[in-house]
Amino acid sequence: MAAAGGNEIGLRVEYSRDARQALEDDVLAALVFDLESTPSQDVRTIHVGIAAADGRPAVEVWRTGRAVTCGESGRIRFATAGDLLFGCIEVCEQDHGGLSAAAEAAYRSLMEFQRAREQRHLLRIWNHIDAINDGEGDLERYRQFCSGRAHGLGDLRPDGLPAGTAVGRRIATGLLQICWLAGARPGRPVGNPRQVHAYQYPRQYGPAPPSFSRAMLLPGDELMGSGTASIVGHESRHDGNIEAQIDETLNNLKELRQAGQRLAARDGLTDFDNAPIAAKVYLRRRESGPSAAARIRAGLPGLANLLLLEADICRKELLVEIECTWGRGASLSVTALPRADEAAG
Repeated sequence: MAAAGGNEIGLRVEYSRDARQALEDDVLAALVFDLESTPSQDVRTIHVGIAAADGRPAVEVWRTGRAVTCGESGRIRFATAGDLLFGCIEVCEQDHGGLSAAAEAAYRSLMEFQRAREQRHLLRIWNHIDAINDGEGDLERYRQFCSGRAHGLGDLRPDGLPAGTAVGRRIATGLLQICWLAGARPGRPVGNPRQVHAYQYPRQYGPAPPSFSRAMLLPGDELMGSGTASIVGHESRHDGNIEAQIDETLNNLKELRQAGQRLAARDGLTDFDNAPIAAKVYLRRRESGPSAAARIRAGLPGLANLLLLEADICRKELLVEIECTWGRGASLSVTALPRADEAAG
């Protein structure tokens, strides 16, 4: 990613097993996946409340290649480096009378914060929610979250919606946690020809459709995909069959990569057909980890990094969700994290 003024910032993601590591100066954020880890004084360390599928600690580290500046603004913790910002906000549901109101308050605070920043353009968001599938009909917690998020985003246009993921924790924290990556220059949302835009879902999925784009092409040469699952059009496919769901998800990722490539080709950017890939996989059933990892590796040529997590997916019938980063952002190979398909499930 080229920074303002011609300086180069390489956005990279790496995975490691050291949940207590001291962060180096070029780290924007470190997301810790370990239910027993202790809080850190470093504002860049974010404890997600989700476990790795093999039960061992894991850390997702976002690097920039240059020193970062850290800060806090109310409930928001953030770090910046040139064109890039990584932020995190945690809101107590009980303080707002429920998840919908908490999501609205969190997103209003996020948007107000972003408007005052040089890095004001949202590129990628991760939402971590307790018991995401609890409730029926419009009272389902994910639908309640979507309603609050939509209100909190205000008048943000669909062509400005970032890529996104929303997954469920298995532990009760009482907190809605939102993490995001933003930039001084806007990215370009990418649609998937096999899927309806999430923000255009029909009413059957709730009073407010999910507010995210299928992927985001960053101003340089990274393509960041949203959490992608076995959905064609707007309907879930292969209920109960994780192998078929993985294959359908891989088909969606292939189409998404090709759509991003067509958009990038206009600017002569990275050839995503040959770009390295980092993948983060959310599994509803941790015991499916080894076989799922092997199937995903076979279906994603160029996969450099793979992290498997145990989490609930936004629809009860979905068993797996995959998010990918293509391009230089995935180019750093890390040997500290063993191959997930060789680890215990």
